[in-house]
This record gives sequence, C-alpha cells and structure tokens, in this order.
Amino acid sequence: MESQYYAQTPQQVLHAVESQEEGLTTQQAQERIEKIGPNALREERKKPVWQVFLEQFKDLLVVILVVAAVISMLSGNAESTIVIFAVLILNAVLGTVQHCKAEKSLESLKAMSAPTARVFRDGERLIIPSDQIVPGDIVELEAGDMVVADGRILHNYSLKVNESSLTGESEGVEKTEAVIEGDKVALGDRKNLVFSGSLVVYGRALVVVTSTGMNTELGKVAALMNQTQRRKTPLQESLDQFSRRLAMIILIICVGVFALSLYHAGGFGTQAILDSLMFAVALAVAAIPEALSSIVTIVQAMGTQKMAKENAIMKELKAVETLGAVSVICSDKTGTLTQNRMTPQTAYVDGSLVDCSALTMEEPIHRRLIQTAILASDEEKGTAVGDPTEVALIMIGDGMGIEERAYREQYPRLCELAFDSDRKLMSTLHVLDGGETVMLTKGALDVLLEHSTQLLTSEGVVELTDQRREQILAVNQELSSKGLRVLAFAYRDMPGAARLDFTDEREYTFIGLISMIDPPRPEAIQAVADAKRGGIRTVMITGDHRVTASAIAKEIGILTPGTEAVEGAVIESMSDEELREFVPRVSVYARVSPEHKIRIVRAWQERGNLVAMTGDGVNDAPALKQADIGVAMGITGTEVAKDAAGMVLTDDNFATIVQAVKNGRNVYANIKKAIQFLLSGNTAGILTVLYASLAGLPVPFAAVHLLFINLLTDSLPAIALGLEPHSDAVMQEKPRP
Repeated sequence: MESQYYAQTPQQVLHAVESQEEGLTTQQAQERIEKIGPNALREERKKPVWQVFLEQFKDLLVVILVVAAVISMLSGNAESTIVIFAVLILNAVLGTVQHCKAEKSLESLKAMSAPTARVFRDGERLIIPSDQIVPGDIVELEAGDMVVADGRILHNYSLKVNESSLTGESEGVEKTEAVIEGDKVALGDRKNLVFSGSLVVYGRALVVVTSTGMNTELGKVAALMNQTQRRKTPLQESLDQFSRRLAMIILIICVGVFALSLYHAGGFGTQAILDSLMFAVALAVAAIPEALSSIVTIVQAMGTQKMAKENAIMKELKAVETLGAVSVICSDKTGTLTQNRMTPQTAYVDGSLVDCSALTMEEPIHRRLIQTAILASDEEKGTAVGDPTEVALIMIGDGMGIEERAYREQYPRLCELAFDSDRKLMSTLHVLDGGETVMLTKGALDVLLEHSTQLLTSEGVVELTDQRREQILAVNQELSSKGLRVLAFAYRDMPGAARLDFTDEREYTFIGLISMIDPPRPEAIQAVADAKRGGIRTVMITGDHRVTASAIAKEIGILTPGTEAVEGAVIESMSDEELREFVPRVSVYARVSPEHKIRIVRAWQERGNLVAMTGDGVNDAPALKQADIGVAMGITGTEVAKDAAGMVLTDDNFATIVQAVKNGRNVYANIKKAIQFLLSGNTAGILTVLYASLAGLPVPFAAVHLLFINLLTDSLPAIALGLEPHSDAVMQEKPRP
C-alpha cells in the first residue's frame, strides 16, 4: 500500500514495486503502461453546451411561460409569442454562459504535471515525457525539477522539496532516505517520500516511483474534486422553492379562470376555448415575474463590482449572495490570518530573554549572536525571498542598519557545510575582526547543545554545566510553547583553518537562542471579532504544527475557552456522525490532509451551517469546491485553488472575507426588497384579470401588455431598490437560516 512505503526500507520498496536500482527495461515499462495507463490525471466527462442550455428550461415557472407562448402562437398572437420566447432565451443564454465559465479545475491540475523526467531504462539515463513514467521507474531529481510522480527516496543528497501546494506548509521540506516509524504519519511528515506536483528547491535524489496518475496524492485530490458536487446557493434554493409554490398557485388559479371563462362563454366551441385559454395565458403572464432572474443578476453584478474594488474578486455572481448567509468560516493560517513572513521576536543571550529589537552591536555577546545569525545564513541579496527563517535572521541586522551584502563582503565565507536534516546544522567559516578564523553555526538546539562544551557570557567564556544546559532547555520549552520557532547559535575558534569537515562540528562555545514567528495580521484580530459579532464562527485549518497554530489562534481570538485544538489524525477514525458532534468543540485543526478538510466542511454543513473555506494550495481545492463558498488566495494561491473557488482575494487578507460577507448580506437584503416590489405589482395584474374573469368581462390586457408592464414599469423601480446603498447594520444580525 502507498501509505506504508514510508515505513519500508528502500530495498523493500524496490521489491514491492518489482524494480531494481538500475531501473526498468523498456519492455517492462511498456507492459506496465499498457496495464496501468499513462501517468496523467483523468477527467470526468463534461456536459455539452446544448445540454446545459436546455437545462435552463427545467424551472416550473419557465415551463408555464413556454406553454403560455405556445397557446399565444396557436391563437395567432405573434407579438406575445415572440416577446415571451425572447425573454426565456435571453435568460437561458445568461445561465449557459455563467456555467461554461466555471469548472476548469482539472485543466490546471493537469498543467502542474512536468513535461519531462530523467529516468534509468535499460541501464541508461534517458529523458522521457512524464506521462510515460510507470511504477518501478528510477527517477533522478535535481533543484528546479517538478516531481513527476509519487516515489520513495533511495539515495538522498540534501534534497529539499516545496510541498506547499499539497500540504499547505510554505517552507521547503528536508528529505531523508531513512525509514519512518508509525502507522498514521501525516502527509507532511512522510519525509522519505516525494509527491507529484511538488517542486525541488535544493539538492538532488534518486527516487523509485511508487504511484502514477490518479493513484498519486495529486490524483487523489483530482478524484475528490470529481466526486465533489457544487452546492446550490441559499438564494438559488429560496428562489427554486418560491418558484415551485408560485407555479402551483398560478396553475390552480389559471385552471379556475379557464373554467369560469368557459362557463361565461356558455359552450365548448373552438372560439370559446381559445378565448378562455387567452384569459389563462394573460393571468399566467401577469403572475410570473419575468424580470426576476435578470434583476437578481444585475444586483449581484453590481455587488461583484463593489467587492472587486475591496480586493475580493467574485468568479460567480451567485457567490455574492451566498457570502451573506455564511455562518462558519474555515480559514487557512499562513498568509491569511498571518503575515506570511517570519519575524524575529525574542533572543536568549547571557542568561536572560531580550527583545530582538533591543540587541545592539556595542554589546560583544550581542555582536557575536548577530554576526552568527547573518553570516551563517544563505545570501538573499538584500531581498525578502528564500528561506523565511533566514530572511527573519537578516531582518535583525536590517533593524540595526547593517547592509547584508556589504557585511558579507567584509567577512567573506571561506567554506561552508550546508544544512541537512540529519545533522540539523549549518556551519560557515570566516575571518572576523582581529584576524581570528571562526566557524559560526546555527541549527537545532538539541544537536548544538550536545556538541557544545562552553558558554559565552558577558564575563567571558565559562564551562557549560548541566545546570546551565537545563536552564537553556527550559527557556527553549517556554518559547516553543508560545508557538515560536527557535534556532540555536554557537561558534568555534579554528586558527588557520581554510576548510571545514563535518567532524569539526564539535566543542562549540554556545552563544544563545533566537525565536521567531509568522505574526498575525493586525486587521485579522478585528475581523475575527467583527465576524463573531455577526454570528459567524471562525475555524483555523492548517498544515502547520498544533502548538504554533494554537498560539496564533489564541492571539487572534479564534481559540477561546471551551474550544480546543486538535491534529487531523484525531478525526481519522471518527465516523461522520461522531465528527458532526465533534466539530463545534474544535476551533483549530493542525496537520490536516485534503480528505480531513472536506470532512470538516461537510460536518459543519450537515449541522445546518453555510460554510466559507479559504485555501491556496492544490490540497485545498476539493474543500473549496465542497464549501458553500470557496475563497482562494490571489497572491499565493495556485491556479487549481483559484479555479475551484467562487471568490479570489487579491490581498490574501482574512479581513477582506468579513468585508465581503457584509456586502453579501446587503446584496441579499436589496434582492429581497426588489422581489417584494415585483410581487406587489404582479398581484395587481392578477387581481385585475381575475376580477374581469369573475365578472364575465373581456380580457382587460393582452399578454404582450402585461409583459410590457412587468418588464418596464415594474422592473426599473425594482432594479433601483436592488441597488440601494449598503448598510453596516447588517453585521449586527445573525446569519439568516
């Protein structure tokens, strides 16, 4: 099974997929591609345009109008027939165009597959199209490559892969070839596997392919999207229900009017039947608000324009109004609720915690810590790109006016030992002030502390006793419990050295710790509070670790007393009924998979809630589609996420969602006013025709007259009501049921 490859040795995996390190033969590959199929994503058959067009006529009110048009045609009223059919066809064309603009998610998923791959076939290194890859192929990966299929790493050379589109974690993952123990290891923690659609950012590796096409993790996302049906919006359901009720009332009254007209005509002659039918047609045309769908479309279109100016692009008009009924917002953490940039927070140096902004180059111990932070990081050429952790370390120097590039030129790097997940260290060699040659190292505290024998203090270098070690570990625990990422720093004097070896990473003098965090957006705190006032529950769903997610959620106001934070694995064994009872207690879900996201969204929906879901990666796409309104990130979002969503945020900001909810509520309120006005006008038409029928008078209006009244004298004021200015008062109300 795919889920168990991480728990097997490379040799066991090779045996399981019937391969060897030299790769497959051309014949073996050909046999497998014939049996399994190409390494590509399958797409469900889409409805043809003509079928979508015809489906626009399924509404009962539309059927009544079609019957009315046919009767008008038979009775020789060409004008009424033409006008009725023109209105119906215009509405059907609008509906078809809206449908054809959507449903492009699979094309974007397909575009993510890499066009070629380097494999070993018949003992030779070949470059072949990625759709020809089969399980058992040995693939070579290097920095810059797109991973073409899921696979198990055989030989790892400092491989680092960005899997953000699948796991939601923005940082590159350090890969390993070692076996990973455990039955249920989260996707982001399977560090000896690579996944289709992810990007190699550093190092290289040899990988044996374990899954291709629809069997990959990317393929599972595609399958989930195929299975996920878009839900009708609350307004669509309300209008459908309204249409059914109105249609039944109209049919009953029309049959009554037809019978009365025949009774007054005193017989069943052809002319009497035609006259009676015209009465019924007139009544049907008078009762049906033909301009209703057009007015709803106009009001929603104006709503989308307003939202676009406020950084929310609505891909579907109907999504505007859905926002107004949202009662739960499931939000991603990184970049939406937080600023998506690591920021230095606190340093532990000389036995005390100080704010990073309080560090100074005048203090020798501070100076050594800052030197190590800047010089033992990879060069970013003064820009906030690259590894977020290293960008945060450079920011400490920026705050003191240290120009990174000039500083590196002042203390050039003689040699380096790159970071890898086994050592958990990075070391660089420099000649510092006074001509001393020093190795500067940063990395994981547990490793660096184990290799340190001395401690740098303001009084000089002292022995690193067990008591001092325990104190440092306690500080690390305190910082980590607040959701901060902690790095340790140390140095070793290397007189006259020109090169470094891994064996040199020992006998360090420990300097201190620097903690950092991706801080919450200030406006997100206010937005969560506004949402709460409006009766909207905010839930955080993230691929990050639970401790980090909880710390941010508490600060923003999402994780409140009475609610808890859990990891995705907790809901793995729950039935849908158990999950439905469980979700109200949870405000934070960490380390989640695409399947978890869909189940969480569906559980809230089954409780009667309308759910908005935010996301930016391929892993979010199925849940974005399952939600009543999917919200994709415009800056960091993948094309797949944008295609699956109904709304795209151009600023990736949670506060924009809450503003859009306010607009959605106003749009609904205005649509309701317009419908009430239309129905009041139509009621007058119905009563007039009904009275004439009861009194035995001739038909007071021809169908074309009633259409003129409905489409012009009623509709224009209704549009004006639909475009009334928006009010802030709607956010004091609870979401409508």
